[in-house]
Amino acid sequence: MPSLRVYSRQNCHLCDQLLDELEPLIDGRIDLEVLDVDTREDWREAYGWRVPCVEFEDRIVCEYHLDRGAISAILAAQP
Repeated sequence: MPSLRVYSRQNCHLCDQLLDELEPLIDGRIDLEVLDVDTREDWREAYGWRVPCVEFEDRIVCEYHLDRGAISAILAAQP
């Protein structure tokens, strides 16, 4: 099953808000990986202050705020 990746960090209110909105929207219809950018140097360099950042199939879907339309399109395309 494909998955959404959310690059985030602890104590980030935007990250918490995005996840609070995203989780009920996907409602188990797609896997969700939440990755803390501060746990790996390459993630910290790539995403730094651009969190939260949502990625699907190596493509950035949205940054900072949830793009409900983009997520809905991804979900609609899933079998």
